[in-house]
Amino acid sequence: MHTELAPFIKGTPDGDEAQAILRACVHCGFCTATCPTYQLLGDELDGPRGRIYLNKKVLEGQRPTAKTQQHLDRCLTCRACETTCPSGVRYSRLADIGRAGGPAGQAPRA
Repeated sequence: MHTELAPFIKGTPDGDEAQAILRACVHCGFCTATCPTYQLLGDELDGPRGRIYLNKKVLEGQRPTAKTQQHLDRCLTCRACETTCPSGVRYSRLADIGRAGGPAGQAPRA
């Protein structure tokens, strides 16, 4: 997945790690079969693939909306998606980087 990281994270250890994780995802969809939130709600943005996309946008500098934050916060961090990923995407690590490295001082927009 092509990513243009924002200046606040580009070239940092977390940014480099996030870049590698994002590039590993091939959007095969195996993760959705084991994600309890996706199974319950059926919304792509409430599954690992959708959250990877949302994290990517935040790390590219897009200010998260309240709706984006809601989808990201619904993750149980159970890591079930990681056990079925044939590409070895470390989703929980990407989520941690996204939570810690979002644009500083940017509260979600309504």
